[in-house]
Amino acid sequence: MWVVDKYIDYVKEQTIEDPKKSWGKILLGFQANKLRTKILPKKGLAKGYQKLEAMMMSFVADALSHSESYVWGNIFSPCEIIQCFGLRTLSIECLACYLSGYHLEDYFIDYAQNTGIAPTLCSYHKTFVGAIDSDAVPVPQYAVTTSLSCDGNLNTFRYLEKKRGVPFTFLDVPYGDDEASVEYLAGQLEEFTAELERRFGRRFEEDKLKEALRIENETRKELMRFFQLQSEHYYPGELISHLYMMMGMHLLIGTQEFLDLIRYMIEEIKTYPKYEGKKILWVHLLPFYQESLNQCFNRSQDYQIIASDIILDSVEELDPEKPFHSLAKKIIRNMYNGSYSHKAQMVGQLADTLKPDAVIQFCHWGCKQSSGGSVLLKEEMQKKGIPMLILDGDGIDKRNSHDGQIKTRLEAFLEMLDTEKEEETL
Repeated sequence: MWVVDKYIDYVKEQTIEDPKKSWGKILLGFQANKLRTKILPKKGLAKGYQKLEAMMMSFVADALSHSESYVWGNIFSPCEIIQCFGLRTLSIECLACYLSGYHLEDYFIDYAQNTGIAPTLCSYHKTFVGAIDSDAVPVPQYAVTTSLSCDGNLNTFRYLEKKRGVPFTFLDVPYGDDEASVEYLAGQLEEFTAELERRFGRRFEEDKLKEALRIENETRKELMRFFQLQSEHYYPGELISHLYMMMGMHLLIGTQEFLDLIRYMIEEIKTYPKYEGKKILWVHLLPFYQESLNQCFNRSQDYQIIASDIILDSVEELDPEKPFHSLAKKIIRNMYNGSYSHKAQMVGQLADTLKPDAVIQFCHWGCKQSSGGSVLLKEEMQKKGIPMLILDGDGIDKRNSHDGQIKTRLEAFLEMLDTEKEEETL
């Protein structure tokens, strides 16, 4: 739609010219897109994916309209606890993606680097730091992050506290999966809960957390059912649909609204025809802007992403009667915690369940653990006889991704898969 493109260009120009005066325009665009996804959803997508996009656009737009209604976090922050206070968790990684919708990621990244931020820092973090440092985005009252997965988390949140005065809680997640480690993290979660009580003046109700964990258990089971059905039925979506699903599983998990949506998708997908194409299990981040990948996977009947590891990075059954210990176990046993061999094993288990035709891992530039461990995962897939492609690029900064190279490698890999299928049928 040319009107949308014109507005995006206008906001980008205005932000670069005077970042301090751009927030109202940025927010207006988010609110307009919220209405667009409800009134004029994307054509050709399954209705479930249309509803998912509308849900996530509303979640972000509504939260950003009221700075007192949310806290910043990373995608592994315990949103279940935060929800008990009537607050929302907005992860800085997901917000960076939303800001890139205005094609501002390069401006914010350059802004951050020009103020002394290391070029080697993750581009999601640099986008967010640049947006805050330039005064384009207002700050909330509070933030929380974990040591999980990304070694940039602590430094980024420390920087935001120093530069913009946003206090935060740091949850130090142990690598060890033993009772002492669980007790250590559970204690931190209880302290975090008490801090939220003090800062927001609201009383914590443990029954709300217990109910959230019950809903979360059911949501995770239902999502696995959906993934299994998605490996059997054609269900038209886009690459970005899986990004929205990842956001929902990390920012809305434990809410009845999100559980109801997954159940709706389960019933809808049963009405779609049997899927005859290649089934892809995606690993790590989703470069939603990448043209070649979108051309290949968006609404494709030939190659369908049936699941992503970062959507279902925890399979822990939670005990609602021990909520803090259960959340501690969930975080410690997350696929992205500990050694990469732990992740490779969990991806292997997911592959055993969903039986994909191939695995594609996207190694995000600046993310050391994904690049360093990709060979271990490939070895695990070789044991199972599953072909695997490793793609290098950047999840948000287009300048670090070479679309031509990605297209060449992807096409060669998919051609190999098609050839193998033809040989099997002979």
